[in-house]
Amino acid sequence: MALDLNGHYHPLLLRQVPEDARTALDVGCGTGGFARLLAQRGLRVEGVDGNASVIEAAQAAGGGPRYRRTDIREAELPDAHYDFVSCIASLHHMPFDTVLTLRRALAPGGVLAVLGLCPVRSAADFVWALPARTLLKADRLLGRWRHTPSVQPPIVWPPPLSYAETRAEAARVLPGSTLRRLPLWRYLLLYRATD
Repeated sequence: MALDLNGHYHPLLLRQVPEDARTALDVGCGTGGFARLLAQRGLRVEGVDGNASVIEAAQAAGGGPRYRRTDIREAELPDAHYDFVSCIASLHHMPFDTVLTLRRALAPGGVLAVLGLCPVRSAADFVWALPARTLLKADRLLGRWRHTPSVQPPIVWPPPLSYAETRAEAARVLPGSTLRRLPLWRYLLLYRATD
């Protein structure tokens, strides 16, 4: 099985879903793996992605979610509708202010959970990146690293915002949000709608 750095964090993201959640939006859903996990919890899930090949793969896999190909910046999302909005390894493909669109789509009490990526630009970034580098090397040595370009979106690396810049932007556009650095070049940004 190929190493899935984002899938490693699916359990953490599922713990952020409000207990009374009924609707969810998975932004940058890719082939739909996380959207299907949300649907298995009984949520009505919509997955959106701008890449046609990954949406086709998600639709072929089925599993309950409704998928559509769209650029989230141009999508007409209903205001105050979703109880949970996830954005996994896709925010760095768009301007950070896109989170304002996602915030407007949150129902009162809804949660926005962004699993984002950040580059190595500081000594602290380097220390947090060490486990990921070790894991990737071990995985390659064991022959498990595989890339499947037919169902993968374009890779954007390095992400445009450092961890420190992401923290500043989150404080600016999502007051009250929390940001937590994670191993594997990732962070978790959480925001709960209050009204």
